[in-house]
Amino acid sequence: MALKRKDFLLIVGILFFLIGLMGVGLPPIYAIIISLAIYFGIRIFVGRRKKMIEESVGEGICVKCGSKIENQKCPICDRKKFGNV
Repeated sequence: MALKRKDFLLIVGILFFLIGLMGVGLPPIYAIIISLAIYFGIRIFVGRRKKMIEESVGEGICVKCGSKIENQKCPICDRKKFGNV
C-alpha cells in the first residue's frame, strides 16, 4: 500500500494534533490513544463515504444532463434522441 499525498497529510495533521494534546498536559499514552482513534475514525469514514459515492454513481454521470448512466446509456438524453418523450 503506497502512501498518497492525502494519507501523508492526514498523518502529519494527526502528529501535530498529538503534539498539541501533549503540550496541553495530557499524558503521552492518552494522547497517542486519542490520536490513533481519530486517525482510524477518519480512515473508516472516508472509506465508507467513497464506497457510497461509487455505488450511487454507478457506471458514471452524463456530461450533458448530469443523470446517472445505466446500461451504457443516459436515460434522459437517449429518450430525447429517439423521441420517446
